[in-house]
Amino acid sequence: MEERLKRKLLLLMVLIMVFSSCACGASSETAGPGEDDKIVLGFVIEGLVIERWQKDRDIFVSKAKELGAEVIVQNANEDTERQIEQIYAIIEEGIDVLLILPYDKDGLTQCIKAAKKKGIKVIAYDRLILNADIDAYVAFNSVKVGQLMAGVLYEKVPEGNYIIVNGSQKDNNSYMFNSGFKLALKDGLDSNRIRIIAEVWADDWRESESYNTVSQAISEGKKIDAVIGGNDRLAEGALKALSENRLADDVYVVGHDAELSACQRIAEGLQLATVYKPIRVLAEGAAELAVKMAKGIEIEYEHTIFDGKKEVPFIRYEPVLVTKDNMMDTVIKDGFHTMEEIYRNVPRDQWPSAD
Repeated sequence: MEERLKRKLLLLMVLIMVFSSCACGASSETAGPGEDDKIVLGFVIEGLVIERWQKDRDIFVSKAKELGAEVIVQNANEDTERQIEQIYAIIEEGIDVLLILPYDKDGLTQCIKAAKKKGIKVIAYDRLILNADIDAYVAFNSVKVGQLMAGVLYEKVPEGNYIIVNGSQKDNNSYMFNSGFKLALKDGLDSNRIRIIAEVWADDWRESESYNTVSQAISEGKKIDAVIGGNDRLAEGALKALSENRLADDVYVVGHDAELSACQRIAEGLQLATVYKPIRVLAEGAAELAVKMAKGIEIEYEHTIFDGKKEVPFIRYEPVLVTKDNMMDTVIKDGFHTMEEIYRNVPRDQWPSAD
């Protein structure tokens, strides 16, 4: 009897120790941001296939850490349902602010509502989320991006046949770029000096859509003078089709994002221009905004944008046109790409002067 009592007492002591240990562990592992004054940010990214999203992520995380915040990053791999699941999961992590780079501009209303119910601020990063109660939108001036792209083409080709390959219809930026294209080409279109012989929308920004559209126009015997690719990958698809038909030197092509391959093509004379969006400015600005929101600091906004239901506070950054003439003063000067990377396929004696 005495032995059984001793075993019971021993078991009770063990259980007390285990529960005490668990309680301490829970205190350190699950303490909310307010309990330990640690700011935690969530960043749900649509995918990392596009070169620039990897840079956005790295710069954002680095700046957030510099500001004393932790970042939980999720990659949706270009899948709407996966991104929704990730948003629901990440809001249970005890975050202060949620940033979303959406794969699809639609369909996120309910999961954002769930975040807001938990008192989590929500920022749309680079791409606007429609009909959702987001707190802010941080992005570049996407209409201006389209104007720069089409404008530099219009200067080179004031009359002729154009092909436009827009981006994904799931991405609200695609419509804003397109608006910019049409604004820049308005005079030419109104006077019929510019004719759009083909215009398509590329699912998931796949360059195959661009390649197929240009290839079909060539096979039909249509003369092509200029191609607007919604981004540099779409420009690459168009140039592949043109090159296979020995037309790359006869057709002006533009894109945007200042991807390394695009900058190389510009240096080699294959692509007319791209548009550089200084990612460091955007990513660091978003990190600063998120930390301020987490601290409850009042923020003044100069711009708003309509999301289908309300005017959303908008921090807007300006894009930069990049051509062969200003490559040194833009992407190279900013360290976005190095001269060695961009001009690797160009004879050394044709490299621009470092001065």
